[in-house]
Amino acid sequence: MPSRKILIILPNWLGDAVMATPAIELLARYHPGANFTFVGSYVSIEAIKHHPLCKKSVVDETKKASNRLVATYKLAHELGKFDLAISFRNQIHSSLLLRLTGTVVCIAKKSWHSILLLSHTPKIFSNKHLSRQYAQLAMINVDQWNKETPNLKLYIKPQIFKKPTLGINAGATYGSAKRWYPERFAEVAREFSNRYDIIIFGGPNEVEMANEIESNLKDSHVQNYINLADKTDIKELCANIGGCSLFITNDSGPMHVAAAYQVPTVTIFGPTKYKETCQWMNKKSKIVRHDMECAPCMRRECPLGHHECMTTITALEVIEAIKELNI
Repeated sequence: MPSRKILIILPNWLGDAVMATPAIELLARYHPGANFTFVGSYVSIEAIKHHPLCKKSVVDETKKASNRLVATYKLAHELGKFDLAISFRNQIHSSLLLRLTGTVVCIAKKSWHSILLLSHTPKIFSNKHLSRQYAQLAMINVDQWNKETPNLKLYIKPQIFKKPTLGINAGATYGSAKRWYPERFAEVAREFSNRYDIIIFGGPNEVEMANEIESNLKDSHVQNYINLADKTDIKELCANIGGCSLFITNDSGPMHVAAAYQVPTVTIFGPTKYKETCQWMNKKSKIVRHDMECAPCMRRECPLGHHECMTTITALEVIEAIKELNI
């Protein structure tokens, strides 16, 4: 019997793609021997393409085309027909891509475009963790599903460090409202510098923040650190985070990477819905946040200009949360 061909349209963001991995594991479990084709952004593909059932991975470049509809049609023609196709994006071009492959069983979250174009369009409520939402979507036509949502899973081998290592991630690609402050990250890192070597993480747009953390550590005469901001690709980023003994971060993609490796993690949450995007099934994790009347606003920048959801969180609170992990 030939293997089932399954097309999976990944979320665009690194964190969302990692949160979709329990759903991917469920698809693998309930469709044994299947071959996966992944389509997604560069970052999501680089993180997920190492899955052992991945036969093909494609970076979706249609957004850059002069005519996205034509580009979507061409991509669908190149991909061909599947036994099952699912989109974890709630976006019209993703629904259209599924439809144009000629696949009969196509699944996406209910929306005006998915209803028009696809065969299965369940209404998925957002009052649960995003990993549960993705799992429910993936299992919508599986009668025997027991409602279990597995742990996050990445197939990139973690780095092995010679000494216990503390990872610091001050960035958050979504926007400045999600970011705690570099000097406070540095204060936390300094507190534990006698127990851990320190890695400062950051993407291409987060070098300035990483450099500020580094400057603060230098001023405090901390020497056992390395600044890897904008110096790793996605695979290296995941491997290095996976090798950490402790991770301090904002609500971000790297936070979910740490959860996939069960790295003890303390996350600073501000304007986002922590119940929907916290560290899924990470047994050693803590959230530091303050209840605010204006939160969660879900804005990229503080609309009121005071950013009190972050300014009121002190380094001492984060240090105490780390101690409560008992590691």
